[in-house]
Amino acid sequence: MAAPIEPAPGPPPEEEAASARPSWGPATGVGSLPGADPVEALRVVTGELPEFAHLPELPGRGAGADLVGRSAALLVDLAVELTPAGWRLVPRAGIDQRRAEELLARDLDALHDVAEGYTGPFKVQAAGPWTLAAGLERTRGDRAIVDPGARRDLAQSLTEGLAAHVAAVAARVPGARVVVQLDEPSLPAVLRGALPTASGFGKLPAVEAAVVEQELAAVVGALPGPVVVHCCADRAPLELFRSAGADAVSFDLGMVQDLDALGTAIEAGTRLFPGVVPGADAPLPAPKATASRLQAWWRELGFPADRLHEAVTLTPSCGLAGATPGYARRAMTHVREAARYLLPE
Repeated sequence: MAAPIEPAPGPPPEEEAASARPSWGPATGVGSLPGADPVEALRVVTGELPEFAHLPELPGRGAGADLVGRSAALLVDLAVELTPAGWRLVPRAGIDQRRAEELLARDLDALHDVAEGYTGPFKVQAAGPWTLAAGLERTRGDRAIVDPGARRDLAQSLTEGLAAHVAAVAARVPGARVVVQLDEPSLPAVLRGALPTASGFGKLPAVEAAVVEQELAAVVGALPGPVVVHCCADRAPLELFRSAGADAVSFDLGMVQDLDALGTAIEAGTRLFPGVVPGADAPLPAPKATASRLQAWWRELGFPADRLHEAVTLTPSCGLAGATPGYARRAMTHVREAARYLLPE
């Protein structure tokens, strides 16, 4: 009998671990931009952020291009419609959902036209499961977030839809390594019991952090590729995001005071996406000054200076939909140039 074939030796454990880590770029955008032309928006993004571009969101196009409507267009086997009070889950899809799906399809067409030859990390964004459940009403008029069954169905549908969206982007841009960003601006209010009821006359009860983490982790763990969780609101729960399995956490640098949570994330290998310039028109400092601010912040965290550029991806503090087109372009240029000053000499 022939001797069994020995498997070829694999790479050393440290090399294998390194190869499994996501590949990030030095600077990227949060997601939204002003304007209504997806082709022009993609040209700006790929031109200003060539090492880590993203699929722009253009809420200026109206209903269906907003965060909740755009994310609802990804849902599988669930339908929504737009009411005077906002988006609502309904038994059958109608014109509002079809419009949201058509807008997303136009963005994918633009992606193929503009960025087919792009290579490197490329980010797509959608509402996270908690923000989506907070932004959708059930048929009876209360927010879906109050119903654990509705939350579970939404999370599973969103996960399936996002996986299909990632595949659609990868098919149009074969050289892209697709990163998913989950936007969770509503999560601090969910945790504090500060989320208004659908009527606006009361507040919904707080949800326990353990429940929030468990349900977010189920989505993060089921998505293909690396996942960023973004929140530019005050009291962003960065430690919860990390514990839920996020590969990176995205936040407004000026809003975060919990240095312990940041230190834990860095030690765990979680990528940081600090937002370093305003999301609306404002005077911008020199990129070198922004880099110096980050270096001072890094020293306060207590980590070696030569690790900074390996740990962060710079972004604006939040989406740029409320900015003028000129400022939005300058903000993206700024974060790209500031990141260059973080490289060791």
